[in-house]
Amino acid sequence: MALGDAVDERSGVKRKRRGGRRGHVRRNIIISAIVLIGLLVGVVGYGYLYADWRFGQIPKITVKGEVKAISGQPFNILMIGSDSRTGLSGLLARQTGASTSSVAGQRSDSVKIVHVDPTAGTISILSIPRDTMVTLLANHSLYGQFNRINVNFGRGPSLLAQTITANFGIPIHDTIIVSFAGLINAADALGGVYLDFPYPSRDPYSDLVITHPGCQLIQGSEALQVTRSRHFYYNVKGISTWPGNNATSTQLANLGWVYDGTSDFGRINRQSAFLRATVNQAKKLYNPLTINSFLSKLPQGITLDSNFTLNELIGLALRFHGLNSNSLFTYTLPWLAATTPNLGDVLFVDQPAAQQLLVSIFGSQLLTPSNPPPNQPLQTPLPPVVATTTTTVATTTSGQKKPPAIKPAVNPTLVVPSYDPTPCTPK
Repeated sequence: MALGDAVDERSGVKRKRRGGRRGHVRRNIIISAIVLIGLLVGVVGYGYLYADWRFGQIPKITVKGEVKAISGQPFNILMIGSDSRTGLSGLLARQTGASTSSVAGQRSDSVKIVHVDPTAGTISILSIPRDTMVTLLANHSLYGQFNRINVNFGRGPSLLAQTITANFGIPIHDTIIVSFAGLINAADALGGVYLDFPYPSRDPYSDLVITHPGCQLIQGSEALQVTRSRHFYYNVKGISTWPGNNATSTQLANLGWVYDGTSDFGRINRQSAFLRATVNQAKKLYNPLTINSFLSKLPQGITLDSNFTLNELIGLALRFHGLNSNSLFTYTLPWLAATTPNLGDVLFVDQPAAQQLLVSIFGSQLLTPSNPPPNQPLQTPLPPVVATTTTTVATTTSGQKKPPAIKPAVNPTLVVPSYDPTPCTPK
């Protein structure tokens, strides 16, 4: 334009500009906007294709017994913590017993039902202790008619999903399996999680060693050690000296070590704390390099059922990105401890408390069980009728609804022993 003005001036030609500088600026803005939109579309398109490629690397399985979820309605995810050691190597493999790395013979180290309500924006997690007695649908020649729920996972998740629906009437829509390696990789991909330990803590069986109290980063093998811990000790004197795994109870007590005798139930508490800390850390996933690391490590030890789609996962991530970890409601199926001649120490479902809790979480979704779990006399009565409308519903300070704590056997959200770790924010 400047060159044209100079030529016109020498030639004595005077031209009227259309719009002047304002028109020129407007044209530049439009062109810049078009280019920017094109770049954004390209970046988003490439990002989606990349995410789809990464998603395709995650192993998929077909789980029989699942039902199709209704769009916009609550749905249930069976989350199985497998004790498979596949993918572990070196010292960690030896410590966890890597000889059981094959799929055949694996057990469900943890069984949780994740109830997602997209409309209410809430997530409730029901833990079923692995020693809970259920009515088996198959393998009677191996395990009898009644046995612990975790024996159902030996040959894959289908039988476990079908057993949960048959015993408790909980429809399963999706399934996730997380092995030992999967848990470690997911925690590392997030850069670790932060947990506040009130006391120095140890577990000689899972090799957990927390030498000092306070908010600290848990990553790598420590993530596995925390979530597997069911022989948990804490030191009320605040010292970390450990006399050895063969020390007597008197020696431990003299040094201030106190044993948490709740076994699997204590482990469930610590798993819940770890999940909340994971939610807190996952909300920070905005750095593309961090997201890439997270996506690249997910296929190593995590398996999804074939019903999962990338679009569904993206939709869930967007819907629950602002979820407060304190709004993650966690519960344990009510139980009664007993000893049987053949199986030793087991847990029987405690009715009517169990059905009251199931109704308060799953509501009208619950089906009539086709094979109810046994009671202590090994009878299989149907669960008591609990009307959804008669269930008292508590309201949190955030206005969200959560199921009530029916009795002390249920672990209500955020009500945990004072010695257990809790999510924290580093200073």
